[in-house]
Amino acid sequence: MLDARGIIAALRDGRGLPGDAAGWFADGLASGDVTDAQGGAFAMAVFLNGLTEAERVGLTLAMRDSGQVMEWNLPGPVVDKHSTGGIGDCTSLLLAPALAACGAYVPMISGRGLGHTGGTLDKLEAIPGYRTNISTEDLHHLVADVGCAIVGATGDIAPADRRLYGIRDVTGTVESIDLITASILSKKLAAGLQALVLDVKVGSGAFMKTMDRAEALARSLVRTAEGAGCRCAALITDMNQPLATSAGNALEVIEAMDTMTGNAVNQALWDVTVALGAEALVLGGLASNVDDGADQLDEALSSGRAAEAFGRMVAALGGPTDFVERYPDRLPAARVTRDVPAPRGGYVTEIDTEALGHAVVHLGGGRLKGGDRINPSVGLSDLMPIGEPLAAGEAIARVHAASEADADRAAAAVLAAFRIGAEDPDEPPLIHDRITL
Repeated sequence: MLDARGIIAALRDGRGLPGDAAGWFADGLASGDVTDAQGGAFAMAVFLNGLTEAERVGLTLAMRDSGQVMEWNLPGPVVDKHSTGGIGDCTSLLLAPALAACGAYVPMISGRGLGHTGGTLDKLEAIPGYRTNISTEDLHHLVADVGCAIVGATGDIAPADRRLYGIRDVTGTVESIDLITASILSKKLAAGLQALVLDVKVGSGAFMKTMDRAEALARSLVRTAEGAGCRCAALITDMNQPLATSAGNALEVIEAMDTMTGNAVNQALWDVTVALGAEALVLGGLASNVDDGADQLDEALSSGRAAEAFGRMVAALGGPTDFVERYPDRLPAARVTRDVPAPRGGYVTEIDTEALGHAVVHLGGGRLKGGDRINPSVGLSDLMPIGEPLAAGEAIARVHAASEADADRAAAAVLAAFRIGAEDPDEPPLIHDRITL
């Protein structure tokens, strides 16, 4: 007979995790029969000894099946994208409606900011009236009608993961690739996906700072998703500098809308969105190859069809019906704005991107502790990219703050995060690698 002590002891002693043990433990986490202490011991045993590929698939499916698993009956593929988190990464806002415009259906269950990284739900909640908390029944109707919906997970989605996630946060086991994989995929697979594209960030602003770690996570995610029956591919994309020129909730929505409407296209944001979307269209059977998929995504964005889908989604979720036409007026603005001048001339040679994320959090654009309220208007904009030539005194960023004191602290943090040198550096590539089976 299975019990928590026996399962933990087997993992501790390197005897592994049979499929039935994973199911028993996930059910116990969801029901409360497994204690926090047992959950912590389980997580530490996995952290120290690891799981085989089959065991990782088994744990992922067990955590998925601990709650509701959505089913769809739609005339096109159900696809999604997941990012491991970065700064100025607002691709989801462009990608979900662009995929919908290409015939895919996208139930994008997203998360909030974590640590120094921004959260898609926090960005969307900068839009007045936008509801991220809806029932699974409403999600079904909205996706069928609009083609996409970006919302939060209900309490019925992967409850075992929700419990284990909190335990990992206080037991020093967050970094386990096995547990990261099971956590990400249990929630995504509970949405009933047929295909998933992953954006694994690497660099100074990512959780994975090195290519070795990023590749290990990407391969684990792709192999586990495929083993669980979901077609999957991953791109390893750069986070040695912000993807957008803005970091902060309303500011990133504005930049995404500027790009989606053609008012002021951020080419890096466009290119990463198209690359991810092309993979998703191929996986979903809507494109013959990535070049075909990229052409479809380019057309959906440049024609305005993606922006139209985004507007319908916003209106359906309680936001303004004229958001696409009047988004600059519909989003909150900070009380204080201030340019941050470069202390010397030269080139931007390096950016501590994580430090920029922390600056946004301390401005009030993220949470320092659970329950903190977010100020959607604050953040950074006009961030200079690596390789940009600068004159002394030229602005390297603009701070958007709630007070002069907050602006002072953020400006000092921004200055400390930028390295300016005499030689023009090599710019990091947007996409470092592509991982498929």
